[in-house]
Amino acid sequence: MVWSLGEPSGQGWTQVAELATALVLCSLIGLERELKQKSAGLRTHTLVGLGAALFLLISKYGFTDVLTEGRVVLDPSRVAAQIVSGIGFIGGGLIFVRRDVVRGLTTAAVVWVSAAVGCACAAGLPWLAVFVTAAHFLVVYGYPPLIRLFTRSRPATTVVRVSYRDGEGALRAILELATRSGYSVQQAATERREPDEDDPGGGTLVRARHVIDLRLRLLGPRTVNELLSVLSEQPGVLSVHTGDIDDTSE
Repeated sequence: MVWSLGEPSGQGWTQVAELATALVLCSLIGLERELKQKSAGLRTHTLVGLGAALFLLISKYGFTDVLTEGRVVLDPSRVAAQIVSGIGFIGGGLIFVRRDVVRGLTTAAVVWVSAAVGCACAAGLPWLAVFVTAAHFLVVYGYPPLIRLFTRSRPATTVVRVSYRDGEGALRAILELATRSGYSVQQAATERREPDEDDPGGGTLVRARHVIDLRLRLLGPRTVNELLSVLSEQPGVLSVHTGDIDDTSE
């Protein structure tokens, strides 16, 4: 075992430096996800990148003792290819759909990028790894403002969830206000549930009536704050929530 900064030997300072580079760069990527409180954060991205780097180093140097000149030839790129496909299991576990809303796509893609950064570090391509790490921060922080700028005038599909007391005519008023505000109702679904004491505006009146959960898919202006404010003031409305179905950055 030779520990030097010169020609790679499999277990030298060169390989340690490559692993350390993967550790630092993937930690920076993971820190961004951690600050956004994503399910895959600092530890996940760091371990993915560090593990990918180690796998690639094993592929490059781990079989030198079985090589025989002219007889045994190994292809280190095969392990790298397996890393690319294998990391999909982690990424797939981060993507979920809840009421037609897709979440976790960006985080899954970032995990994939972390594996690529780790592989690049282990392959002796640190500048490419640094560039991709910088590109990651450009994409996650620089692209959202550009998207909002270019799509500001385009209509957006937004999901609005309203809880209201049944039997007070709230549904008719909600739909009328939505269309009057410039939105077209693409889909409306209701679900009846028993009221409880935790419902906003609790009291004998709330507990005496059923509560309806209304889910609206609206097409119209991107800013729905004004509509939400008006809906929350309607008689019988207990709560109003929104979520942009086109937002896959979670």
